[in-house]
Amino acid sequence: MPGGAKMATQRKVLSILIVSLFVAGSGEALHSGVGGNANGQGEVSIAGCTCHAEEPDNSVTVIIDGVPFHYAPDSSYEMKLQLIGGPEANLDSHTAGFAMTVTQGSLSASEGFESMVQNWEGDPATLTHTDAGSRISDRSWMFVWTSPSEGSGSVVFNIAGNSVNGDLAPSSLDRWNRLTTSIDEGEDNGRTKTVFSGNGDINPPAPVESKKDIHKMGAKLLAHWLGLLGFGAVILVIFFCGLFLRYGFSRNYKGRSNLLKLRIKHLRRGDQL
Repeated sequence: MPGGAKMATQRKVLSILIVSLFVAGSGEALHSGVGGNANGQGEVSIAGCTCHAEEPDNSVTVIIDGVPFHYAPDSSYEMKLQLIGGPEANLDSHTAGFAMTVTQGSLSASEGFESMVQNWEGDPATLTHTDAGSRISDRSWMFVWTSPSEGSGSVVFNIAGNSVNGDLAPSSLDRWNRLTTSIDEGEDNGRTKTVFSGNGDINPPAPVESKKDIHKMGAKLLAHWLGLLGFGAVILVIFFCGLFLRYGFSRNYKGRSNLLKLRIKHLRRGDQL
């Protein structure tokens, strides 16, 4: 192998090794999941996605829905984590991710989301996205938190959410934010709440089209038309009865019925008595 080509190959291998060591040691946000130490600043869920930007950005809103006011021991609670804001989501690339930790209890994927979220390095107290979970268009994930045993006290959730442009390279275009919330042990009355961090500038989703083809409405449409036909039949019967009562006893109608003529005739006869 020529000396120049050999030198270039060695440089390429060395570069790959350096990048691999940096990624493995930094715990930076990856499309396959994130956790561990964030560039020497502590857990990613607490320190944030500092590989993309040094400070959190309130233009990204981190939301958890379904948080109980109090938790009962050894119970399961399904919640929804969502990120709103940042660069536009793109299903063709990796544009969202998160890192979550709880001080007590365990985290797991909700039914149907097993391929979207995972425990970081098998630790049940952590949760993060998967490769497929980083491609979700609405940047939302369903998960289950199983509460600890009785007497455990307050539980703290730490979450860092990453909203990026999908080019797999940290830049000023990427945004992230973090959220910390706690749940106290106590009587669970079934009530839940939504907690979030950010500026709260959330655009509502576009209204869903509610138009329906009346030819595809089936039995409901048939019942509707049958009702209209029944109503029309009643009106026709009433109209027919009116005509029959007014003109049914007259053989030669000349402006008034024979019944009316007969009544006038009897009245006249009464006047003659």
